Amino acid sequence: MSAEELGIVLLSLKVGSVAVLATLPPAFALAWLLARGRFPGKLLVDGLVHLPLVVPPVVTGWLLLLAFAPAGPIGGWLQGWFGVTVLFRWTGAAIAAGVMALPLMVRAMRLSIEAVDRRLETAARTLGARPWRVFWTITLPLSLPGVIAAAVLGFARALGEFGATITFVSNVPGETETLPLAIYAALQTPGGEGQVLRLAIVSVLLSLAALIASELLAKRAGRGLHVL
Repeated sequence: MSAEELGIVLLSLKVGSVAVLATLPPAFALAWLLARGRFPGKLLVDGLVHLPLVVPPVVTGWLLLLAFAPAGPIGGWLQGWFGVTVLFRWTGAAIAAGVMALPLMVRAMRLSIEAVDRRLETAARTLGARPWRVFWTITLPLSLPGVIAAAVLGFARALGEFGATITFVSNVPGETETLPLAIYAALQTPGGEGQVLRLAIVSVLLSLAALIASELLAKRAGRGLHVL
């Protein structure tokens, strides 16, 4: 691999990692809300969370562009208060990747939270444990395999994000050119077949490694909980 291709891989890993780390807390909060909450409009919230899975990624990227543009509600606030913008930046690519990974992460964590035996939580509260202590000592550890699986699956999804990213932050070499965008650009370049092959192999290997790691980490976390 050339230095340019290695930079593309490292940028993709950075974008994917930041996307997952930033998305994990809100994804868990949404998973908790959908798993345990009883409120009007729950189906609507569920639909909005999973919307990026069913609408064209280009639409998601366009909506992000409207929101984070200098005249947009979020972009104007960032520009006015902090003097920063995420357009044409790797941070914008991380936002797009996180939004696209969010539904998969919420789904995995929601199933894990729903699988927690509520009787254990009830017993802990009966013995005098406060809600936050029940959460940290029972609910979160028991749902940990799902959280780990969600994080790794989200990372794999972030690595493969294309449509929303190119619409939102374009394809800027060295800044937003992640693996999928680089592969697409090489496909449009005469004689770029060799680069396409190398980057495609790396992309497949990284995604496969993430999926295998998700299974192994979830199983290991599950065995640790059984021992406890």
